[in-house]
Amino acid sequence: MKPSTLLGTALIAATLATAVPAFAQGNMAQDKYLNDRLVAARVADRIRRECPSIDLRVVAAWSQARALQRYAREQGNSDAAIDEYLDSRPVKDRIYGIADAYLAQQGATRGDAESFCRVGRDEIAKKTVSGSLLAAK
Repeated sequence: MKPSTLLGTALIAATLATAVPAFAQGNMAQDKYLNDRLVAARVADRIRRECPSIDLRVVAAWSQARALQRYAREQGNSDAAIDEYLDSRPVKDRIYGIADAYLAQQGATRGDAESFCRVGRDEIAKKTVSGSLLAAK
């Protein structure tokens, strides 16, 4: 695995791991801001993994991870509560499912790298949250 791929994977994981715990807390599951960013991070991660011509914008991913962490704290979640939920499989499964459904709606097909590239280029062009985390190589 290339160092940039490893770093990209770590940053997307940090984005999800930082925010997922807050998302699982109480009514946070209904928080649109948090939900949208979690899904966007997963969408960007899937695109950059599947499309060889799109990479992760490392600084943008790191910034979003930190912003989500601050947001979770502002919602009353302690660092201990956030840490407690870092590995919440049900929450991750839900976010992954929403992201996968979105990608399918946009035309991405498992095993078809170009379909992910097309979605990635569209996300970048539309300046979506996912697109802001991606860059064409």
